[in-house]
Amino acid sequence: MSGATIWLTGLPSAGKTTIARALAARLSDEGHRVEVLDGDEVREFLSAGLGFSREDRDTNVRRIGFVAQLLAAHGVKVLVPVIAPYADSREAVRGHHQRRGTGYLEVHVATPVEVCSARDVKGLYAKQAAGELSGLTGVDDPYEAPADPDLRIEAHAQTVAESAGALHALLAGRGLA
Repeated sequence: MSGATIWLTGLPSAGKTTIARALAARLSDEGHRVEVLDGDEVREFLSAGLGFSREDRDTNVRRIGFVAQLLAAHGVKVLVPVIAPYADSREAVRGHHQRRGTGYLEVHVATPVEVCSARDVKGLYAKQAAGELSGLTGVDDPYEAPADPDLRIEAHAQTVAESAGALHALLAGRGLA
């Protein structure tokens, strides 16, 4: 079975990790080798010491992209739920994959900031509103939404199962599931 990187980008609390984990379970049940490279987990281990400046965010995204490409090149479906706020960083990761002949799909989990703020899974929006946090992506730091993703998921308008199903259908259509 061929591998590929499936990059899920979107605002904090958009549902990226939830969708990735639901899809990972389904793909695993189907016999695929699957890894989820969660942005928070990777930042803790692979990118420890990096801050949230544009340069540090770019470095973090490129590191994750490098690891994802290595795994994907060895037949793993790599689900990457990472904000990756800058289009040029995501494009660099796509280019890295293309130069190595490794599949890459970009998925925009397009949940509006108002919905993300209401969900506030990690309490980031509340901290930002209280003045305890600055540089929150999509609020007081930029988020460059993909102009032409392989799939745009309106996660706020459907269930997790429906979102994961739409992504599975994309993979199936590309011969990856």
